Amino acid sequence: MRRKASGRAVQGPARPGRKTKKLIPELQRGDIAIIDHPDMDGVCATALAARRVAAVVNAAEALTGRYAASGPGILLAAGIPVYDCAGSDLLDRLQPGAPLEIRDSGEIIADGDCLAVARRVSTDLLEQRLAEARQNVATEMEAFVRNTLSYLSEEWTLLFDERPLPELRTPMQGRDVLVVVRGEGYREDLQAIRSYARDKRPVLIGVEGGADALREMGLRPDVILGDMDSVSDDALRCGAEIIVHGYERRSQGEAGTAQVASAPGLARVRRLGLEAHVLYALGTSEDVALILAERKGARLIVVVGSHFSLQDFLDKGRKGMSSTFLARLKVGSILVDAKGVSRLYHRGLRIIDIASLVLAALVLVLVILSVSAGARGFVDLLALRLQVWLRQLW
Repeated sequence: MRRKASGRAVQGPARPGRKTKKLIPELQRGDIAIIDHPDMDGVCATALAARRVAAVVNAAEALTGRYAASGPGILLAAGIPVYDCAGSDLLDRLQPGAPLEIRDSGEIIADGDCLAVARRVSTDLLEQRLAEARQNVATEMEAFVRNTLSYLSEEWTLLFDERPLPELRTPMQGRDVLVVVRGEGYREDLQAIRSYARDKRPVLIGVEGGADALREMGLRPDVILGDMDSVSDDALRCGAEIIVHGYERRSQGEAGTAQVASAPGLARVRRLGLEAHVLYALGTSEDVALILAERKGARLIVVVGSHFSLQDFLDKGRKGMSSTFLARLKVGSILVDAKGVSRLYHRGLRIIDIASLVLAALVLVLVILSVSAGARGFVDLLALRLQVWLRQLW
């Protein structure tokens, strides 16, 4: 039953999307983002805040208490009101761009009718839920370890997977490789290693939206790898080599168990008229990128925006990040986090720097000579003395 509502309202065009990372590129300033994202992570919240949305309505619970998700706090700190528990059917009842109002009471109104009632996430509620989540750390950690061990029994072959790799025109043998994932703090990490990237000129691999992150910094990726669901069309068209991450699963049929392979992202790449390799592999696209670089003979792998901490794994929401552990075990000592590179890498004085300094000095002398009669007289006198000295010497 629909109810009429009154009171103050946040107004804006509705932009519904069940996958937050797909919705974000479509958002404009002043839109009301309608999402279905329990325990929103910091990366998505930061991206929403950067789009300057008028409000965020979450069909799910913003903080379930499973762990201390950072997303809702980031939005509130940015001055963006957050509403949750709106119900998943709300996304099906809204047309993109339809005028929407959200009353302070949480009533969501379209065409004068109340479609749902959401809960406004206040600072007090946020602090309460975060405190409950922190008390749940031990339980969540135990579940995390159990799930990881369970997945390890299925994915351990990742360590010994030696199937043929795509033939790439970008050589990696003996070179540094920079793998960029659009994870927490990726902008700051990329900014911190700009001088490293400029001096060392590593091979640039963008994992999904990591390709867009590189382009934001004025860098063109050499390789784009992923299932192609969160990278922009512009990035795919930038000239990088494209590797679609394919998946294999066991299927039980009348003839018994069979391996079924699929690469859903390939259809999108072909629709754009682009060529792509397909690489079937276990694990996340981030893991596959690391193993690809290692098997191609990379001297050093530097990773930006990667998932290292328990918070990162919980944000990613995948049970048992065993492939992440296995990928890092396989890559071993050649893997370095970007934060470590920014602290350890110091740009030395290069020949080009010295040449630039000398050239600048010569230009300055020429400019002074061209505008100053006194300077020209001094140079003429110096030249005359040099000639006299040379005649005496000979």
